[in-house]
Amino acid sequence: MINDYHMLSGIQKVAILFSVVGESLAMSLVKGLSKTEIRKIRSTLSSMGEISFSVKKRVMEEFYFGFLSERDETKNDGPIQPFEFLAELNDEQLIALLDKEEPPVIAMILAQLEAEKKMLILNKLEPELKGRVLIELGSLDDIPLEGIIEVGARLKEKSTYLPRTAEFSRGGAKEIADMLSGMGSNDQERYMQTLQNENPELYAGVKAFFLTFEDIMEKFPSDQIRTILNSVELDLLPIAFKGLEEEKIAELKDMLPQKKQAMYNDELAGKPQPKREVDNARKLFVDAAKQMEKDGAINLEDILSGGEMVE
Repeated sequence: MINDYHMLSGIQKVAILFSVVGESLAMSLVKGLSKTEIRKIRSTLSSMGEISFSVKKRVMEEFYFGFLSERDETKNDGPIQPFEFLAELNDEQLIALLDKEEPPVIAMILAQLEAEKKMLILNKLEPELKGRVLIELGSLDDIPLEGIIEVGARLKEKSTYLPRTAEFSRGGAKEIADMLSGMGSNDQERYMQTLQNENPELYAGVKAFFLTFEDIMEKFPSDQIRTILNSVELDLLPIAFKGLEEEKIAELKDMLPQKKQAMYNDELAGKPQPKREVDNARKLFVDAAKQMEKDGAINLEDILSGGEMVE
C-alpha cells in the first residue's frame, strides 16, 4: 500500500486524481492532456496498487487548493470557482436557494459567504437545523473535490430558476406568470416544477395567473373554448391539437361551425409536426384567452384558481 505522499511523482498524483474523481471529471480539471499522456496515466494507475486514504486526501487537497487556485499562464484560464454564481444572488434568492437543502449543502454555501450574509442565513434556520449546519461547517474538509464541484453545478442550475428580485415583491406571482408566457414550453415546465418543489406557496400564486393550452382545454367552459377556436386560423387547429386524445379532438371539431368542420384539414392532422410548431399554434389559444380577459369577457384568476364555473 502506498502511504508516503512525498514519494509520489507528478504523474502518480494525476493518476490518483483519476482514480478518485473518475476519468471524465479529472480530464476536465487537468486540461490539455494528449492521448499518449492519458494512456501513461492509466498505465501508472494500474501499476500503483492500493493507495491509502490519507494519501488520496493529500492529493485532492493539492489539486483543489493548489493547482485549481493558480492561474494557468499558458492558457490564461482562471481557477475553477463552483460557487462564483452566488455573488449575483440577493438575500431573498440565497434563502430560496437553500430551502429544503441538506445541512452539508447549506454549510458548503455558508462557507462561501461573508460573515454578514452567513448570519442572515443562519438566523432564518430552525434551531435544530441551525445546530446541524454549524456542526457541518466544521467538517467541510472531509468533502471530496468531486462532491464540491457537483454541488456547485447543481445549485447554479437551480439558481437560474429562482424568482428574480422584483418577483419577491407583492404581486410578484403575476410578474412571474407574465415572464413565463415568453418562454418555450420546456423552460416553462422546468421553471414551474422547480418553483413547486422549492416554494409551493409562490407556485400556487403563479399558477393562478399562468395560463397554458392545457388549462384552456381542461378548465374553460365550452362557449369560451368555442370563441377561442373561431379566433385561431383554421389550418393551425390540427397542429395545436397534436397530442390530444381523439375523443377530445372530435369534441373540439364539433364546436366549430359546420362550414369550418367541412374545411378542417384532416390530412394535416395525420402528419407529425415539430414540437416548436405545436407550441406556436397552442400559444395562439393562450393569446386569444388573454385578449378575452382584456376585453372583460373572462377572469383568468377565477378560472385558474379552481373557482366553480357554471355553464
